[in-house]
Amino acid sequence: MGIPTASIIGSAFLKQAEVITKGLGVPLAIGVYPGAPMVDSEEDLKRKVEEVLAPGLLKGLTGDAPLAADSKVEPAPGQVVFSGSFDEVQEHFYRQLWTDGLPIAPPTRERVDAFLACTDRKPEDVIRVVAQEGREASILSIAVNGVMAGCRPEYMPVLIAVIEAMCDPLFRIEDCGSTPGWEPAVIVNGPIVKELDFNYGQGMMRVGRQANSSVGRFVRMFLRNICGFRIPPGAGDKGSIAQSFLVAMAEDEDSAREIGWPTFAEDRGFAAGENVVTVHSVVSITSPMYSAGARAIEHVQQWAEIIGGSFTYWAHTGFKTGLWSPLIVAGPSIAGVIAREWSKDEVRRYLYEHIKVTAERATHYARMTSTPTFSLENLVKDGILPPEYAASSDPQRLLNVIIKPEMVGILIAGDPGRNQSRAYMSNHVQGPPTSRRVELPRSWARLPKPRAATPSA
Repeated sequence: MGIPTASIIGSAFLKQAEVITKGLGVPLAIGVYPGAPMVDSEEDLKRKVEEVLAPGLLKGLTGDAPLAADSKVEPAPGQVVFSGSFDEVQEHFYRQLWTDGLPIAPPTRERVDAFLACTDRKPEDVIRVVAQEGREASILSIAVNGVMAGCRPEYMPVLIAVIEAMCDPLFRIEDCGSTPGWEPAVIVNGPIVKELDFNYGQGMMRVGRQANSSVGRFVRMFLRNICGFRIPPGAGDKGSIAQSFLVAMAEDEDSAREIGWPTFAEDRGFAAGENVVTVHSVVSITSPMYSAGARAIEHVQQWAEIIGGSFTYWAHTGFKTGLWSPLIVAGPSIAGVIAREWSKDEVRRYLYEHIKVTAERATHYARMTSTPTFSLENLVKDGILPPEYAASSDPQRLLNVIIKPEMVGILIAGDPGRNQSRAYMSNHVQGPPTSRRVELPRSWARLPKPRAATPSA
């Protein structure tokens, strides 16, 4: 609009700012704050603002125009970028930061075409231009990264649905490189779980089953190569410590039907028998939740205690945004006991009513993280939180950690011969559960499918 502007950037975020500048395609004047203000004394903060930040902002607003964004031309879609031996391809791709550090399947034209044959979409179809580096999330880019991640061609409809979900503005793919270092988890429902041999039983979150492992790896590969979320020597991904990719989850729908509970996909409004992919941010995971007993209360009470102990600290992020979506992976044997007495909604209501945090601790946690101005009263006033969160001024008043019962997701999976469940914590408005139907090509019935994994003799 012709109005001079400048951005305040912490020095640790300068590389990420460069990536965003490239993606936006506009210059960016920057005033730099050296280090992290959250750990500086008032005296140091004042000195750094006066001596470093303020002069930088003043120059950005009144001085020379900032340098133009990097306009380096990238290879055209479908262009051959390298020819060589298998080992030479690995080395070239690694030097270009196009891999996740592990060997990749070279995305030859033949391999990519095999993936494109498993969708009715055109290679040039673009789902969205994505952060950080302004690239197109196209059908071709999905096929290329699917090949590199070790997927089978017949996974292509699932991969497309995954990227469609992540490109939904609700999911906020632009936040996948934020400092908490959360990971997207893929959840698969429908007949395609068995058709593509996803593991939903014992060891379902271990690497080892091709569908689960390669689809999970694909997500991280796509975030690196198309979105630009790379760790040093790259940039864009600012996960402070972060975590590695999560293998894809799948639900044990046979157990859900047997005990009379709706599946995870049905909870999200899809019909029984539909193939559905849901992508869900995971910033933290509980310890294994073992529970025992023949009554529903004995298991759900255990869940409340463990989830409360693990996730209460991070509740302030949900309070600030009004959204927080914990996911419970319930072992089939435990779900069977609970379902004899309680519906899923009754489980959610119990967890909502029994997982609490004091107003004082929530405020303390928020201020220790990055929000010195955190105020429950202001969040209620702004309509982000319900009125009960500011019902009194007592700092010891108890608040519901779960903002609304319906925000809790429940998925049945895992070892049916053990009494273990687990819970996964989302990162508030960053990566809330977002779902898409899997669209199968007209030729699906004729395409070869993987054989079920079998133990060796």
